[in-house]
Amino acid sequence: MTLLPGLHDAPALTVFRQCGSSPKGLTEAEAAERLARHGENRIDAGAGPRRLRDAARSPFVALLTGLALVFAALADLRGSVTVTVMVVLSVLLRYWQQARSDNAVAALRNQVTMTATVRRRAGEGHPAREREVPAADLVPGDVVLLGPGDVVSADVRVLTAAGLLVDQSTLTGEALPVAKTPPRRGPATDLLEAPALVFAGTSVIGGTATAVVLATGASTRFGSLATAAGERRAESSFEAGVRRVGWTLIRFMLVMVPIVLVVNGTVTGSWEQAAMFAVAVAVGLTPEMLPVVVTTNLARGATVLSRQRVIVKRLDAIQDLAAMDVLCVDKTGTLTEDRAAFAHGIDLDGRPDGEPGAYAHLAARLQSGPPDRLDEAILDQLAGADEVPGGALVDEFGFDPRRRRTSVVVRRAGADLFVTKGDPAEVIPRCTHARRAGEVVALTPGLRDAAADLVRAHAGHGLRLLAVAAREAPPKPRRYTEHDETDLVLVGFAVFTDPVRDGAAETVASLAARGVAIKLLTGDNQHVAARVAAEAGIAVGEVVLGSDVDSTGDATLRVLAGRATVFARLTPAHKARVVRALREGGHAVGFLGDGVNDVAALRAADVGIAPDTATDAAKDAADLVLLDRDLSVLANGVVEGRRTLANTLKYVTTTAASNFGNVLTVLAASAFLPFLPILPIQLVASNLLYDLAQLALAWDRVDEAYLARPRRWDARGLATSMLVFGPLSSVFDLTTFAVLGRVFDAGPALFRTGWFVEGLLSQVLVVLVLRGRAVFAPARAVIAAAAAATLAGVLLPVSPLAGALRLQSLPVAYLPWLLVVLAAYALAARAVARRFARPAWW
Repeated sequence: MTLLPGLHDAPALTVFRQCGSSPKGLTEAEAAERLARHGENRIDAGAGPRRLRDAARSPFVALLTGLALVFAALADLRGSVTVTVMVVLSVLLRYWQQARSDNAVAALRNQVTMTATVRRRAGEGHPAREREVPAADLVPGDVVLLGPGDVVSADVRVLTAAGLLVDQSTLTGEALPVAKTPPRRGPATDLLEAPALVFAGTSVIGGTATAVVLATGASTRFGSLATAAGERRAESSFEAGVRRVGWTLIRFMLVMVPIVLVVNGTVTGSWEQAAMFAVAVAVGLTPEMLPVVVTTNLARGATVLSRQRVIVKRLDAIQDLAAMDVLCVDKTGTLTEDRAAFAHGIDLDGRPDGEPGAYAHLAARLQSGPPDRLDEAILDQLAGADEVPGGALVDEFGFDPRRRRTSVVVRRAGADLFVTKGDPAEVIPRCTHARRAGEVVALTPGLRDAAADLVRAHAGHGLRLLAVAAREAPPKPRRYTEHDETDLVLVGFAVFTDPVRDGAAETVASLAARGVAIKLLTGDNQHVAARVAAEAGIAVGEVVLGSDVDSTGDATLRVLAGRATVFARLTPAHKARVVRALREGGHAVGFLGDGVNDVAALRAADVGIAPDTATDAAKDAADLVLLDRDLSVLANGVVEGRRTLANTLKYVTTTAASNFGNVLTVLAASAFLPFLPILPIQLVASNLLYDLAQLALAWDRVDEAYLARPRRWDARGLATSMLVFGPLSSVFDLTTFAVLGRVFDAGPALFRTGWFVEGLLSQVLVVLVLRGRAVFAPARAVIAAAAAATLAGVLLPVSPLAGALRLQSLPVAYLPWLLVVLAAYALAARAVARRFARPAWW
């Protein structure tokens, strides 16, 4: 249980007493006992059981498992084994892909070994020693030392601090670091704002501190947010579509099987034969390899994305990308680079001016103390641009939380140059003059107010200003003191920003062209959010605040979320609620985020996306992990998702329609044939050959028009295709029956063989005919697979397997009739598709 409540502002002795520790730290024995009691300081998502559960959770798997049980009940061992193999193969493929993705993410995590500096004792009475230990070994009560660059691994209470600045954007989304100090009077309204609390997952930007660990692992604030990564996610748009398609097939089966049973039993009087007819119908309606074909298509998409350095953790997310029509993005670390960058210098009137940057660069280059993030930004941007003559450093006054400024004294050409940079609220009061329009003028009260307004205006838009002042005077015979930081001339301000990532605007434009709207969801203020959105090419209209989300009902929020593009001052709960509102409004939603504060939204979205720089919790919660900073891969991923969906729908729709046609044929045949027109094992063999050929569809081309807008699984489109193309194929099946009966006077074995070959070839042919609205050549893999299935179907009746399948050789005279029927069917299917029932992937 977390120890945070009540300790954020308690005296240090109270904190130590409640933690069972002391300023000297724990003994090694105490630390070992607490490690055994509390467990390692890590968050375990339990990926193994989740992988197996997710791989097996599919309506298609449930449907085929039920069919395998029916086969077993009817003592059809071959049919039962065949279907069971398909189910197991599909589940194993999904499990393997999931395991491979999780291992890739784990490898990213293991590239960095986290450590912490603790103060511990060998035993009671021994002196305290400082040493590094693995972050996983931290326990409540440990005394830790924090310094610049440290990633905080537990929730800690600050005991002493010197200039401690912490970046807690992963928790709050704030762009700027916050100062942390021992507790001040007055309780914090929010623990995240408590000055004495530093949370796991944050990082130290500057300064040092001594702190005591209050909570570790899942008990931390980070852990409480990260646990959502292991929870069962809401049903995605793909899963909902697959469920509807599965139930469509089941409903057709529930309607047709009893009809066949009753009709055949009534006509023939043989209820045993009627039961066999009903089983044949169930087999005919069920695409046995559907899970395998779908998984193969998804695995192919995952392979393509992996070449673009994208880890696909959840295979179904590829087709959720196809459906995505709204992408919500966090700001810090996703649209922006999560760093300070020197933008430019400005004078007192806000006009561009190079002098503030030049003076700030001189001071940052000469100071002996460690540079902070702003110093590093100046040094990186202005390297080699020394517009102000340098000299020898003779004195300096470093930064601390009380002063919030840095000064250096440079001796050159018989004079001392005093340069001060820091918080405008600290530097401006020490100035008596200012540079304005190339002249030094008195800093009047009016100009001071104007400078304060300039700072507030820039801060409101997410820009941080560093005040820069200077004074030149004769050298002093004595050392300088802080009292010499007076009578300064305000040179101007250095402006810093969190830059938008390269290519972000191009990615936003590319996604918009593909029908994907971009919305910005951030914990930062509305001015920062609006600026970043505008720079990234997102249209900024009404900015919705977290307080607006709190005061808005669900129905109104659905409308507001659909209309607005920028949301600011959001908590993690706000982000997740906005995402859910969009989904409830009928949108397929993606979310791109990198902080632990984004975990809930990542899990609430149809597809969660995280960059490789994200926190471990965000990567655990995400479905896709981007290994490169180039966001353009998102647009490529959307296209790949739509291509994968199109090729999957080609199989699902044409197969379901052909199978429904087979059922109609069996139903019609039951009225005039004294025997089964095809045996269940023959249907399984035919479907297996056809399905194996359709695995190649994963490599097929897709119409460009189809890739231009979001696409979803549509059960209505499936039902329409079944009701149109099913009867069409049945017409030509019955034509084949007429040829076999009237021309060849076929007995049961020849009749079944003739339909077996015609049914297989017509199924393979119709996929080639309907595979695209435009006429373009199939991929070579598709042609090769279709040719192989056709050859296998023609040769099976004369192969050694003919006896097991109860097939016999066909008369040569049957082949011309077969070619005529197939050609007529192909022409009719193309004409119907163009005029009456356009397939979903056209």
